[in-house]
Order: sequence, then C-alpha cells, then structure tokens
Amino acid sequence: MSSFRIEGSRKLQGDIEPQGAKNEALQVICAVLLTSEEVTISNIPAIRDVMKLIELLQDIGVSVKKIETGKYCFKSDKIQADYLETNEYQQKAMALRGSIMLVGPILSRFGKACIPKPGGDKIGRRRLDTHFVGMQKLGADFQYNMNRNLYSVTTKQLRGCYMLLDEASVTGTANIILAAVMAEGTTTIFNAACEPYIQQLCKMLNRMGAKISGVGSNLLVIDGVKELHGCEHTMLPDMIEVGSFIGLAAMTASELTIKNVSYSDLGIIPEVFKRLGIQIEKRNDDIYVPAQDHYQVETFIDGSIMTVSDAPWPGFTPDLLSIALVVATQAKGSVLIHQKMFESRLFFVDKLIDMGAQIILCDPHRATVIGIDKQYALRGISMTSPDIRAGVALLIAAMSAEGVSTIHNIEQIDRGYDMIDQRLNALGADIRRLD
Repeated sequence: MSSFRIEGSRKLQGDIEPQGAKNEALQVICAVLLTSEEVTISNIPAIRDVMKLIELLQDIGVSVKKIETGKYCFKSDKIQADYLETNEYQQKAMALRGSIMLVGPILSRFGKACIPKPGGDKIGRRRLDTHFVGMQKLGADFQYNMNRNLYSVTTKQLRGCYMLLDEASVTGTANIILAAVMAEGTTTIFNAACEPYIQQLCKMLNRMGAKISGVGSNLLVIDGVKELHGCEHTMLPDMIEVGSFIGLAAMTASELTIKNVSYSDLGIIPEVFKRLGIQIEKRNDDIYVPAQDHYQVETFIDGSIMTVSDAPWPGFTPDLLSIALVVATQAKGSVLIHQKMFESRLFFVDKLIDMGAQIILCDPHRATVIGIDKQYALRGISMTSPDIRAGVALLIAAMSAEGVSTIHNIEQIDRGYDMIDQRLNALGADIRRLD
C-alpha cells in the first residue's frame, strides 16, 4: 500500500490542465465492442480504473494500439464472448466498478453477457437494478447466481420498447443505450440521465451509425440499426478535476489557471463554488482563480444557511460534494452539505475534525460545516483514503494544513487522478509518494 507525505501551507501558482473525464472513459471505451471496425479515442486518462478496463478489453479479444499519450485505437473483430464465463475474467471484473459497462454492448452484439458483482468505492449501496431491469424490458432473460455472485443476461433478439427508469442512473442509462442501439425497433427511455458523459456517448454512437435523438434531455429515442461502424472520438476534460482544482486554489490561497475546461459542459459547478465565496473568472475556455486570503459563504435571500446538495444533472454532481465540504471548512460562514445519493460518502469527516475542522455529522447524509475563516490552519495528521473523491478532498486539506500529513491507501486516489502528485508538485506543492 502506497502513501503520500504532504508538506502543507504551500501556495501554488501556475497553469494546470484537467485530464480526460474518467466517468466518460468507462462508457465510451466499452462502446468499441459494438463494432468490428476501428474506433479511435483521444484524451483517455492514464488512471488505474481506465487502464484496468482496457486490459479487460484486451483479455476479451479487443486489439488495442496506443497511438500517442492519451490516444488509443481499438478494434473488436476477434471477441471471445465465452471468456466472460471464466474464473480469470470474473476475478478481474470484480475489482473494477466500470466492468458493469461491458454488459450492454456484449449483450447487444453477441446475445449473452455475464458480470460478477463489481467492486469500486465503498460509499454506500450502489444497486444495479436499473441496468438489468432495462435490459429485461428490451427482451433479455436475467439470472442471478447467488453462490457465485454472478449476474447473467441472454437474448435471441433485443426489441425496442418504452421504459421509464426508476432512477436517472448515469451508468444504468449508458448500459441501456449500449444494449438498445442495435435492438429491433424503437426504444424510448424516459427519466434518462443527461449528464455530459451520456451526451458524449450518444454523440459517439451517432457517429458510428446509431440513431439517437433527444440527446441532452431526459427523454431519449433510439431507432435500432443493424450494425455500427468505426469513428473517432475526443473525450471531455474531467469536470471533477476542474472542481477539485477550484477548491484547491481556495484552500491554499493560490493563484491558478485551469486550462481548457470545456466551460459550457460544467453546468452549475462554477456557480456552486461562487456561492462558497470563491472568485472565478472565465477566460475564453479557461478558469482563472485568483489568490484569496478569505472567502465568505453566501446565504439564501431570506438569510437562511446555505445548503449544497447533489442532484441529477443539471444539478450538482455528487462527486464534488467532498470537495465542497472541505472548502467550506476554511470559509467564513456555515454550510449544510447534503449528500442524498450515497449513505457512506460523508464518513471521512472524522479525519477533517481531527485536523481541526468544525463539522457536525448530522446523519449519514448530512453534515453542517462551521467555517473558521482561516483564523487558524488545519493541522497535519496521518489518515487513510476511503475512496477516490474523499481521498482528493483529504489531499486538498493536507496541502492547506500546517505541518506534515500522511495519506495512506492512495491507490484509491490513483484510480481517478492521473499523476496528481507530479502535476501539483509542478505548481509548487510538496507531495512525496512513499511505497
């Protein structure tokens, strides 16, 4: 298990560019399974989860060629669908949450797919019902082997239908889209997730020959086609990294320019950080954050306490609530952080309290943060990263703290952030990786 040793209280300065979007990568990379022709994808981040997914594709029989940094060519003309039934595949897939995205395209193209219960962050219940109920509505037979923890779907022919999703699940919507694009007839998905990741997937599939309308809304109409073709696709910058860098600048009173952020795809993210008192300036497609010694949380117009909560797109993404919470610890004013989706995602606040933050954990979903207005710095401690987003939130806290902090289990951070220590050290941070 590796660790970060962080020397805190260092101001950063300079330009930083976000990596390709992790959550988009897990979807569009699996879409290459829908065609035997070459698909080229650019801006792929070299993070642990994405590289493991690419290895899984290679195990299944996908030819993968690295053209340059972040750019790969995939060709799925020699797929071994039976490999999914082997113990080797199931052991690898269990360790990767993104492996669930293999089911839709393999079912669509080969008529059968199976997946063990996937791994990923321990942030609460992450049910897969939306994925498999959607596939059942398309005509797939579903089975769950409790002894092997194995989900299986089979079909002779998927057929389009109308479905109303019980939740606007991003991965669930993506998996259903991947299954439906070559189904017979028309599929209508209401209450579909409409995050930029889903929009990117739909645009890529349309370039491959799919017929998807309603892109960007929660009502998707998919006219099934007989085959898909190759294409080229460029992934968006990672909005979670953009938000993380905004929070980092505020916590460390640093002057940063975040380059090429695809501002129009950030939704409400900049506005939420502005509500926390952070000055943000849009410069073409960059975000400039000036150094701020203090920042003050807004209140609602009736004077009541500011609440920051997650919601389906275009609401605030739950992946940035951990960052918002950490930023609030050093603000002037109080904030209620309401994590509606995952009941274990706020359980890292005990580390922040040990560092000197004033936080009341009201229940598994809500925490009240009393900002200390930088009257005193957080103090460095030794801690363990519980998941990707909490890990980066703790890294930001450690970089603002007085003294030395150690974060263990940084493999969690590496799953979502590419060479984060090297990139931040280039701006003036002091982060050492200890094996």
